Amino acid sequence: MISLSLHSKIGMGLTGFGVFFLFFGMILFFDKALLAIGNVLFVAGLAFVIGLERTFRFFFQKHKMKATGFFLGGVFVVLIGWPLIGMIFEIYGFFLLFRGFFPVVVGFIRRVPVLGSLLNLPGIRSVSNHVFSNVFLDHQNEYILMLLTFRNLSNWYMIN
Repeated sequence: MISLSLHSKIGMGLTGFGVFFLFFGMILFFDKALLAIGNVLFVAGLAFVIGLERTFRFFFQKHKMKATGFFLGGVFVVLIGWPLIGMIFEIYGFFLLFRGFFPVVVGFIRRVPVLGSLLNLPGIRSVSNHVFSNVFLDHQNEYILMLLTFRNLSNWYMIN
């Protein structure tokens, strides 16, 4: 079991509640108050998990300024009362910010018992490999995808 510090535990809770409020706010037809609470909790939880300095370094890297502008601009637009437009900006900024993590997440989901069997179906597997290799990856992260693909191919040959 992984040992987490108190700040990391608090951050995981805040991030979890933030995602819950964001999801619940979208289900309730973009409720302004729930989306605003979700945004504040998500960003605060992220800061607690990785620390303030690393959070600022992550968001304000030179090559991520466009993504940060869309994400934080979307948070601001939601806070001033235009939830639908703000969430569109936020989602676009989120995908730009975290696109390097998506192949890792897909690789992790492929190892989860029920979700992995669904994601490893032949049609879904080829689509997810194609989408995540062409859309979400920078040239720097192609090596990670190559390793994940090789590991998944070796696991597939071992099973069959």
